[in-house]
Amino acid sequence: MGDPQEHIVMFPFLAIGHMIPFLALAKKIQERTSYKITIVSTPFNVKYLSSTIAKDSTKQVEQNPNNISLVSLPYNSSDHGLPPNTENTEALPLKDMVTIFNSTLSLKDPLKKLILEIIEKDGKPPLCIISDTFMGFASEVAKSCGTSNVSFTTAGAYGTAAYVSIWLNLPHLLAIDGVFKMPGFDDSCCSFSVNQLHPFMKSANGSDPWSKVLKSLLSPSFDSLGFLCNSVEEIEPMGIKAIKNLTKLPVWCIGPLLPQCMLKKGEKDQIFEPSIGKDHGLSPEKCISWLDKHPKSSVIYISFGSQNTISTSQMMALALGLEESEIPFIWVIRPPIGFDIKSEFRSEWLPKGYQERMSKSQKGLIVKYWAPQLQILSHNSTGAFLTHCGWNSVLESLSQGVPVISWPLAAEQAFNSKMLMEEMGVCVELSKGVSSVVAKEDVKKVVDIVLGKSGKGKEMKEKANEIGMCIRGAVKEEGDYKGSSVKALDDFIVTLLCRRNVSS
Repeated sequence: MGDPQEHIVMFPFLAIGHMIPFLALAKKIQERTSYKITIVSTPFNVKYLSSTIAKDSTKQVEQNPNNISLVSLPYNSSDHGLPPNTENTEALPLKDMVTIFNSTLSLKDPLKKLILEIIEKDGKPPLCIISDTFMGFASEVAKSCGTSNVSFTTAGAYGTAAYVSIWLNLPHLLAIDGVFKMPGFDDSCCSFSVNQLHPFMKSANGSDPWSKVLKSLLSPSFDSLGFLCNSVEEIEPMGIKAIKNLTKLPVWCIGPLLPQCMLKKGEKDQIFEPSIGKDHGLSPEKCISWLDKHPKSSVIYISFGSQNTISTSQMMALALGLEESEIPFIWVIRPPIGFDIKSEFRSEWLPKGYQERMSKSQKGLIVKYWAPQLQILSHNSTGAFLTHCGWNSVLESLSQGVPVISWPLAAEQAFNSKMLMEEMGVCVELSKGVSSVVAKEDVKKVVDIVLGKSGKGKEMKEKANEIGMCIRGAVKEEGDYKGSSVKALDDFIVTLLCRRNVSS
């Protein structure tokens, strides 16, 4: 499609959960167009991405790694008051999160310098810059260099719209009895509660550090050519409408950016999951072997993502509730809030003798730090996913028809949870945040509902299966048939080329 010498520059936010979808999108565009793609980040993150591409190549996942280049921009975390060699949000304490957001502004001038070097080398501007929604300043860089910026949200449409709307409009300050309307969303059918908000959002008033930095980073993304969204048009109608209402820009849903083998029947045994930079808490082989011993849809998988954890009392209640439910589970566990998330896990954070009892009874598989999530979610024995509702995890779960138990902890996760419950009907919320009180009875009750063979549990499973079919259908391409996400990506490329032709 078009001239293979066209060049696209991609600029993800400094978070692993953002870089992975960026890399997946780069591969998808490259496979479709043969364009040259340059992914830009800081030195440490470039090293991470380079290792991931190399690992993918050995597994023959990457078709043509040579046309995806990686370029480092100068960045020194210590200059910004961050710990040395801290270049992404992985395991970053909450107190440093505002600082890393602020630090990204230092990448604006180096980005412009790089684009000018590319123009000099290629003899023309890149076809576009695809920048993270949090890197909105790329819009200004693009305009000054004679190209376009396209904002890419690695989250879903609904979560993105709500998150952006709240930081740019602060509608919760006008709440009546704790309830407020969100600009961009249909007033007649969608209201939000102050209780759903993360503590930083609740206290946001426009002059606090979070409001200031997020407004400065998000606002310029509205000057983009449009928004790319890691979602599927058919599953998020309200969210897509809200983004369009807010931004007045076109939206292309090009997701899910998941491994192809996860989305095709009969290829689940080929699923490979990069774990570069992660500690192997459990090998995929041992994990699958354990799952094979349990009946279909009987196991709960529990993981709060790579950056999140819960409090000591919540961990204790979750452990006891799982034990009393007698439902088999796989739990990816990390030290609780207040402790270094990368430190050694202590047995005292769980009930006495808990790990031994779970191991002996084969009821619980407790995994330290990292587990092969894609393999677990695509296994027939997995019946539900207790998750923080990070968007990558949501897509992975729903693509396999696995319903969700939500426990949102940060960012747009509470909005994702709200949508999964109210719009999709595939979720029950167990708790919210790290300060809420959780009782073992709550855990048992929710587990019983979701894994129930009748009533609400059955209904959730059926709806999750329907959404899974929609998600897989969106990336299908057979003969003349193209799924909605395939069409959207093609339309996006055509839009860029038409704009190039008009400007030249």
